[in-house]
Amino acid sequence: MALLNFRKKETAHDTVNPLVEALLQDFSIEVMPRTAEKVDDFRALLPAGTRVYIAHIEGTPIEEMVATAARLNAGGYKVMPHFPARIIKDRATLADWIARYQGEADVKQALLLAGGVNAPMGDFSDSMQLMETGLFDKAGFERLHVAGHPEGNRDIDTNGGRVRVDEALQWKNAFQTRTDAKMAIATQFAFEAKPIIAWADSLKDAGITLPVHIGIAGPAKLQTLIKFAIACGVGPSLKVLQKRAMDVTKLLLPYEPTDVITELAAHKATHPDFGVSHVHFFPLGGIKTNATWAHNNGGNAAVPANAS
Repeated sequence: MALLNFRKKETAHDTVNPLVEALLQDFSIEVMPRTAEKVDDFRALLPAGTRVYIAHIEGTPIEEMVATAARLNAGGYKVMPHFPARIIKDRATLADWIARYQGEADVKQALLLAGGVNAPMGDFSDSMQLMETGLFDKAGFERLHVAGHPEGNRDIDTNGGRVRVDEALQWKNAFQTRTDAKMAIATQFAFEAKPIIAWADSLKDAGITLPVHIGIAGPAKLQTLIKFAIACGVGPSLKVLQKRAMDVTKLLLPYEPTDVITELAAHKATHPDFGVSHVHFFPLGGIKTNATWAHNNGGNAAVPANAS
């Protein structure tokens, strides 16, 4: 299989927006073991050094997670598996997972989150409890990312506000300060730039300095995106998709994240202290489709290893 040339941009467009290109440097992408299995060779899709998150959905055996991590690590990728607190039985299970990831896949990074189940299946209910075990520090993990919700999270703040999620980010920001951990916020996806900008600015005003890796849904059929957006609890920006669905000229066209990324990139260019530092893709329309779009728009993950 021929590999893409990531040094010379092969794009279907006449020009690449330089602001978008800058924002897409060192983008990350998310996979699951079952979707990763469908990719014959990740090197044909993603530059070496790309950070690849591995989503851990309830019911996925840890063996499948570790095998996927090992395959990606062997391909030269920075592997960041999910550790969902509510599906981890106890401290011993957490220690076992960490040992497996390190021993079999040389994993040094993790995304810590509560997880999508309503009730804890064991001793942990949130990511802060995972961090407090000290197991990641003891194992020498180099980077810990935590979840962010630009439009809130009704599973946490049932009234639709942001009090509890913001308090949790304050705690995590303080954890970074007192431990010198390398951390960032990886967010749920949204479809509109203005709420993202307002949220990121509110974090800055609150003294939260963790860089934001903003979640963006990759190109996909409109029906697919609406289904995932509703299932994942996407907030007011869902109206962007609903408005598009009412336009018969766009109904059958695949959605691309061009507008939201272009607006975020333009804002970042004029506001150097803007908290969004990276783009994290959810490839809801397929990994190949998403990787091709990112590449055609200037995306390249081959940047210094110490990037935020």
